[in-house]
Amino acid sequence: MEHQIHGAQQKRPFVTKDQLEAIASEHPTPFYLYDEAEIRRRAAELNAAFAWNPGFREYFAVKATPNPWIVSILAECGCGCDCATGPELMLAEAAGVTGRAVMLSSNDTPDEDFRAADELGAIINLDGPDMVDCLLRALGGRVPETVCCRVNPGGSFEASNGIIGSPEDSKFGMTEAQLLESFARLRDLGVREFGIHAFLASNTQVNDYYPRLARMLFEMAVRASRELGIRIGFIDLSGGVGVAYRPDETPCDLGVIGDGVRQAFEEVLVPAGMGDVAIYTELGRWMLAPAGALVTRVIHEKVTYRDYLGVDACAANLMRPAIYDAYHHISVMGAEDEPPTHRVNVVGRLCENSDQFARDRWLPDCGVGDLLFIHDAGAHGFSMGYNYNGTLRSAELLLREDGSVQQIRRAETPADYFATFDEDPRFSALAGARRKR
Repeated sequence: MEHQIHGAQQKRPFVTKDQLEAIASEHPTPFYLYDEAEIRRRAAELNAAFAWNPGFREYFAVKATPNPWIVSILAECGCGCDCATGPELMLAEAAGVTGRAVMLSSNDTPDEDFRAADELGAIINLDGPDMVDCLLRALGGRVPETVCCRVNPGGSFEASNGIIGSPEDSKFGMTEAQLLESFARLRDLGVREFGIHAFLASNTQVNDYYPRLARMLFEMAVRASRELGIRIGFIDLSGGVGVAYRPDETPCDLGVIGDGVRQAFEEVLVPAGMGDVAIYTELGRWMLAPAGALVTRVIHEKVTYRDYLGVDACAANLMRPAIYDAYHHISVMGAEDEPPTHRVNVVGRLCENSDQFARDRWLPDCGVGDLLFIHDAGAHGFSMGYNYNGTLRSAELLLREDGSVQQIRRAETPADYFATFDEDPRFSALAGARRKR
């Protein structure tokens, strides 16, 4: 059970209660709300942190927030797309992101996804040595001029505060020996530019994760270049830089992180004559989580062994608390400056006891009709939604820089839920159903 200390520092919503009530009068809760200004600010902060590297590019992890409106905003900020599937490649292309601005980083990749990435001109990232044969099969015996490979060093990965990841427990990537073997084979097949990619930890809360990972990959790149006579064009640090979900946590400092990677770059790659290597990142969570929120309204209250606040959202809207026991801060709109005096469980309507956004959480006095702002839900929130119990995915809204609000994805209807039955005449009427409010 979680316990929040009385008087703990509060996160501030990026909208006021009056703004949210006005929005909710046109867009019924629950809904996701994203802050365009914060998205652009974070992109600018990241680009500034790595401005010392001329080839730097953020490949936004589309899986975090797969909405073409969001991807388009990031593209305007110079970001590319990291995609894991064919549909994500389609989304990137629809948002105007193509060519080397797209990276296909997948595992157990079907041939059609390799072909789709190749047709888009995307960089293909291979997860295992067997993927060389898969790529050859998919592309009719040829390989692209540029290929990336994902490495997994095994063991445990440490940062300043101890072990923060156990790569050997991860299904992703190949050993360094396999990486070198794959590079040698790809070189002989005609690949002219190589990239190295690694993802060793998730949501790290330290500033030295990237610098330590970068140094390890830089040293690996030097070995590969010298032993195989190949050109390493880029190092992809992937994701892993976390966000401060709890109000008492200190956010990572992108300036410090960028400087740490630069120091490793200058100490390892530059002396080896590899100062032209580009640095890539894939910060889906860091980029979008704090820029989005799930907005929901209290519709029931029940007091048994605990005080339960029932809301109109559920784990089908935001499943991280249910499956990871993840903490998401909750603000009671209009009571942001009031002390947390009531201990409650904030729950949804699914037939699962895990459907609880907060357990034993101290909140200001609130009840039926109050709007709740669930913070840091802009990444891995809507994208992980599902339809258990016949629940329907909510709308996504964008708070524009000028203060206007734009719907960037409508809420699902029963017609959407039943749409895949439309080829069976016995159930076709369901596919034509309309949501009743």
